[in-house]
Amino acid sequence: MIQQFFAWYDGLTDGLVGSLALFVIGVLLLIKGGDWFVDSAVGIAKRFRVPEIIIGATVVSIGTTLPEVMVSVTAAVNNNGAIAYGNAIGSIICNTALIAALTIAIRPAPVNRKAVATPVIFFFISAAIYMVAAYIFGRFDRWLGIVMLVVFGVYMTSTIYNGFKNPVQAEEEEEDEGGKPLVVDLVVLVLSAALIAIGADMLEGSSVSLATMAGIPTEVVGVTVVALCTSLPELVTAVTALLKGHGALSLGNIIGANIFNLVLVSGAAVTISPFVIPAGSKLFGFNTSQLIEIPLMVFVMALMTLPVFRKGKLHRWQGVTLLFVYGAFVVLQVLIAMKVF
Repeated sequence: MIQQFFAWYDGLTDGLVGSLALFVIGVLLLIKGGDWFVDSAVGIAKRFRVPEIIIGATVVSIGTTLPEVMVSVTAAVNNNGAIAYGNAIGSIICNTALIAALTIAIRPAPVNRKAVATPVIFFFISAAIYMVAAYIFGRFDRWLGIVMLVVFGVYMTSTIYNGFKNPVQAEEEEEDEGGKPLVVDLVVLVLSAALIAIGADMLEGSSVSLATMAGIPTEVVGVTVVALCTSLPELVTAVTALLKGHGALSLGNIIGANIFNLVLVSGAAVTISPFVIPAGSKLFGFNTSQLIEIPLMVFVMALMTLPVFRKGKLHRWQGVTLLFVYGAFVVLQVLIAMKVF
């Protein structure tokens, strides 16, 4: 029965009508799932008097990173762990230079520097581990995957500990009077995360199918449609949080999702299936991931986060600059895929 269902589901993407239907359903699931996820996450944050950015950097990030986790772990089980390599880097660039950039450009928000410090520090520690593997070792071995998972565990423990140790910081959360029972918020959190994951899967498969029918090259689809689709949960959650006035939750979600892409998504995949650095795409004879993508991943995160520690807020110029960088990155990837260089 289950195999028949998946065969029927996969068959829907073979036709135009089925692909369009899955695309619409996927969008609706993402939007509604993101709406419920933000509501329940904020409800939990207020109940335990935990700063929103802590909730955004933990439970919300886990929920919105589920598509990347599922894609990478499935690839690793099929002995194709290298997919996680590009998936992690591309998602971080998309999350930061497109999704976070949009929210910053639309509505820059003040940020509690103490609350954001731990996620930012852990991201750059994780990035350093990634860069050592990419530039020095030239491969990701199983022990390195275990190290990444340990870093993930330490990050989660540290973030939760700090959140409860300093329950009310600069945000001064209001008391949640007459709110829903805790069990309801927890159930909604889990169900909405499932809706986000299912919606992302539907949207990804239908988008690739529609792009292929339109005659768009597979390489272009990979660096644009697929990368964007796997990051749509972060986009929907970030925009929903922004519209509801929870800018800190949006920023915490992006930073947390970026950490998870490096240490959880990659760590799980590498532990299951170690791999060497892929060298399929080159620019002027150099590996594009080492020449462009990894440095860009670090640059966009630095551009988004480091100014926060100086002024304690985000600026519209950061969002506009990041959007310009992302546009240039996509154009360059398309030109490389088309072998212009």
